[in-house]
Amino acid sequence: MFSLFKKDPAKKLQKSYEAKLEQAMHAQRKGDIESYSMITTEAEVIRQKINALENAKKA
Repeated sequence: MFSLFKKDPAKKLQKSYEAKLEQAMHAQRKGDIESYSMITTEAEVIRQKINALENAKKA
């Protein structure tokens, strides 16, 4: 009954992932390739967490 009100953690992670990609894009446009690389790596870690949650739902 109360599962209706539970927030989906994948949605929160997806927003975070998209924000990281946007930060990375801005860093790349500024020419700061080192920051771009670090932020992209952080985004990929978040993407892996999203994939793990989606796989857990399927199983």
